[in-house]
Amino acid sequence: MKINLDRYRIRPGKRPDLKRRASADTQGLDEKGDADSVEEQLAEYRDRLADLQERLYAERKQSLLVVLQAMDAAGKDSTVEHVFGSMNPVNVRVWSFKKPTQKELDHDFLWRVHKQAPGAGYVGVFNRSHYEDVLIVKVHGWADKDAIERRYEHINHFEALLADRGTRVLKIMLHVSKDYQLERFRRRLRKPNKHWKFNPADLTERALWEQYQDAFEIALERTSTKAAPWYVVPSEERWFRNLAISQLLVSTLEEMNPRFPPPDFDPADYPPEAIE
Repeated sequence: MKINLDRYRIRPGKRPDLKRRASADTQGLDEKGDADSVEEQLAEYRDRLADLQERLYAERKQSLLVVLQAMDAAGKDSTVEHVFGSMNPVNVRVWSFKKPTQKELDHDFLWRVHKQAPGAGYVGVFNRSHYEDVLIVKVHGWADKDAIERRYEHINHFEALLADRGTRVLKIMLHVSKDYQLERFRRRLRKPNKHWKFNPADLTERALWEQYQDAFEIALERTSTKAAPWYVVPSEERWFRNLAISQLLVSTLEEMNPRFPPPDFDPADYPPEAIE
C-alpha cells in the first residue's frame, strides 16, 4: 500500500492554492474497508522507523529535522504521538517554539532555533518552528514587510547550512479546512478533559484565516527547496495523515541510508559462549 507523496510536494518557486487542495484526501483508501491493510502497513512503518532510527543513532554522522506547521487544532501533537511514538525517545528531540523571551528577542530570529537543531544521530521535531516568524508575525504586522521578505532568504540559507552539515530537513504542513478547525474547537469544549487545549485567543486567530492561508502560500512558495522540501499533507482523516507521514519518513531515512558502524574489536575474539 503506497501513497503518491509527490502529489503533496511543493515545487520550488511554485505557489500552491490551498483552497484547491483537498484537506480530506485519502487517495481512494477507506479506513473501514482497508482497515486491516492500513493497520498492517502502519505497523510495518513503525518497525522500520525504529530500525532506521537505531541505525541513525549508531552511525552518528547524519540527523533528521522534521518541521510541523499548521493552523490551530490541525493535529500537530497527535502527529508527534502517533508517528514518532515508535522511535526511541532517548534519541528524539521535540521542540515547540512559543512566544519569544526578551533574551531571544535580543538576538536574530533564528538564534533560538539553531540551538535546537538535532545533532548527529538524532531526530528532531519542531512542533511549530522558525516559520512562525513569517506566518503569525506577518499576519499581525509585528515586523515590517522588508524584514519579512529578508527572512525567507535567511530561512533558506539556514536550512541549506543544516543540510550541508548532514541534517536532512523535511517540512510538513498539516492541511485542514476552516470548517474542520471549527469542529475540533467545539469538540474541545464538549469534553471537560480537553478544556485545557482550548484557548479563547485561538478564535481571534481563526478570524484571520484567509490572511494565514495567504501567508502560508507565500512561505511555501519561497522556502520549498530541493534541500528542504515542503509537503502539504491532507490531515482531516488522521489515519491517512499518519500513513502518509510515516511513509514519507521511512522513504527519507532510507534515502539517507544510515548504517551500523563496524566494531572497533574483532567479534571472533569474543565468542558469546565464552563470556562469563
